[in-house]
Amino acid sequence: MKTRLYFIVPGPLSTRTGGYIYDRRMIEGLRALGQKIDVVELSGAYPFPFAADIARANAAFAAIPNNSLVVIDGLALGALPDIAERHAHRLDLVALVHHPLADETGLSNDHRDALMRSETRALTHAPHVIVTSAFTRRRLAACNVPPERISVCVPGVDAAALARGSGSDTLVLLCPASLTPRKGHADLFAALADLLHLNWRLICAGNPTLDPAHAVSLTRMIARLGLETRIEMRGEASETEMHALYAGADLFVLASHYEGYGMVVTEAVARGLPIVTTSGGALVDTVPRAAALIVPPGDVAGLREVLRLVISDSALRVKLAEGSREARAHLADWNRAAETFARALKGARP
Repeated sequence: MKTRLYFIVPGPLSTRTGGYIYDRRMIEGLRALGQKIDVVELSGAYPFPFAADIARANAAFAAIPNNSLVVIDGLALGALPDIAERHAHRLDLVALVHHPLADETGLSNDHRDALMRSETRALTHAPHVIVTSAFTRRRLAACNVPPERISVCVPGVDAAALARGSGSDTLVLLCPASLTPRKGHADLFAALADLLHLNWRLICAGNPTLDPAHAVSLTRMIARLGLETRIEMRGEASETEMHALYAGADLFVLASHYEGYGMVVTEAVARGLPIVTTSGGALVDTVPRAAALIVPPGDVAGLREVLRLVISDSALRVKLAEGSREARAHLADWNRAAETFARALKGARP
């Protein structure tokens, strides 16, 4: 690709959530391949922007030259169908969908329906769509997107040393996830509340500002269940801090109701950690079966039982860690992911 690419994201590209990390790594990888990129950061409350947010977004689109190739993160595109329609005739729009907006946990029925209508309409104006998992490709059938318009570009992962573990009699569980309802922290806390007779502690590392009310409710839940000495809420961790947390963990846990891919799972596999998680969304495809104990999303009783098993059985943890180490040899790196993304963009131009 020789032409300049415009990459539109809602909010700061530096945001440390999976979707933004993916966007950032794709931009870095494409630039390493020689692609010139202008990043456009839209301010506003996405996926429910205010009128002023929409006006600023329209001005940002209008400033992009005719016939430009434009990648738009789906968190923005799905909320801006009118803008997509207004500029589709002069820009080559490529939607980057991490997961359909209506699949977010905790939405009211009205909000879910509104997002489905809005995103379905917006996607009609993006001739090509890039998704981060085969699951999301299948899921976009609900938005009337034909599969032949979709390219799958799964995330990469950085090479990492195997986790050394805590070296303690107290098993360290690590849950790296933003404090939003979709990540299932409440299910995890409820499951662990009945396992106080076992020797464990949980470290949660995740952004508490995306849904402050939910973050507060989780803190109150910890107090109500008497888990203050067992659960440590670290807040958002830097990249360096996350490396240290993975290195010192004995078990990776993620109780998500839904994931568009689940990059933290591949981060855990890259460290050879045993995994306890759910089959929510793309996790059904992402999680290596030999490395994990998997329960349906929202199944607190099932989650409690697998946690009891893996915390109390060191041989089981060793077996799962062996499965994780086997799977890590087959993980793609970010360079390969960027090459796949570049091929998708090349195919997106008419």
